[in-house]
Amino acid sequence: MEEEPLAAQASAGNRVPAAAYRPGIYSDGMIETLLAEGVIRPAIPLADGQIQPASLDLRLGRRAWRIRASFLPGANGSVAERIAHYALHEIDLTAGAVLETGCVYIAEVLETLALPEKVSASANPKSSTGRLDVFTRVIVDHAAAFDAIAAGYCGPVFAEISPRTFPVLVRTGSRLSQIRFRRGDARVDDRALLALHQRARLVDQDAALIRDGVALSVDLSGFDRLGLVGYRGKRHTGLVDVDRPGAYRKADFWEPIHLSERRELILDPNEFYILASKEAVHVPPDHAAEMVPFDAGVGEFRVHYAGFFDPGFGHAEAGGAGARGVLEVRSRDVPFILEDGQVVGRLIYERMAELPRALYGREKASNYQAQGLKLSKHFID
Repeated sequence: MEEEPLAAQASAGNRVPAAAYRPGIYSDGMIETLLAEGVIRPAIPLADGQIQPASLDLRLGRRAWRIRASFLPGANGSVAERIAHYALHEIDLTAGAVLETGCVYIAEVLETLALPEKVSASANPKSSTGRLDVFTRVIVDHAAAFDAIAAGYCGPVFAEISPRTFPVLVRTGSRLSQIRFRRGDARVDDRALLALHQRARLVDQDAALIRDGVALSVDLSGFDRLGLVGYRGKRHTGLVDVDRPGAYRKADFWEPIHLSERRELILDPNEFYILASKEAVHVPPDHAAEMVPFDAGVGEFRVHYAGFFDPGFGHAEAGGAGARGVLEVRSRDVPFILEDGQVVGRLIYERMAELPRALYGREKASNYQAQGLKLSKHFID
């Protein structure tokens, strides 16, 4: 029998408490409970807005290290041991520091974890981080994969940071990554996803392509009367202070890309593009979503850095009807032709363990609700 949606339970006055430990993604209220119980252990009190509807923003700590190469500690290793071996020099973040393009850094995170045995976590860059082309991954002791924290983990958290296009200024408290907590298997399979689409319209198409998630395609048909389809990051620009929204002129950092006759775009290796999905995305309040690659066989390019979509993204009642997915695109080794309508990614949906108290874009202030083609919050016209 199909599980009754959380939204229906809430409308009937049956809010699911955190103590019930439903399988699913933890909500903002449940994250507050984790904080109160000492599962999340911040070195200094949390900042305003750090808890999101289905995630927690992670803050950089007091120290970072430039390292020779990216690494994973492995089952028997710690991040601190690897830093001691591979670090080139230590950086004090308390007064701010510039991270240069083409370099790899490891930074302390102010939040440490003591996860319960049945609670795991995953991380992703924040939307603004991805749109700056700052390659950021979370790493913990004994990890065999980035951005994945096993149930029961107890220890420090670190961020690997590698700016690719723009040098960035960061400091203690800067938020580059976010973390989600989950209990059990919360993923919605394709059969349930089809039913959810029929009920809640996950994308603005009746016949959504559902195959191991909801497919997203790229829009190269033009977003304004001049046929703007995207932006390419400029080289040799000034730096971007990640904590200064609205401080930089778009034209100083980005080259606009306009519609071609064939509605295609040749991706050059080592260049960074901001594009948008053809589909308008909807994440119902009782679900969370994540963008992942569609199929490695369709082309050697990457279409996202920041993959988390919070409950309420694109939700009409939260002011987000028609929110496109922004694509952060890089071709890997060879030039690649991207065509209008080509499927490039997919959205994986997961059930929430309980409804969030605040939806994305409504109670929680949002820079990207109801977005079309949109650069990070740092840039103005």
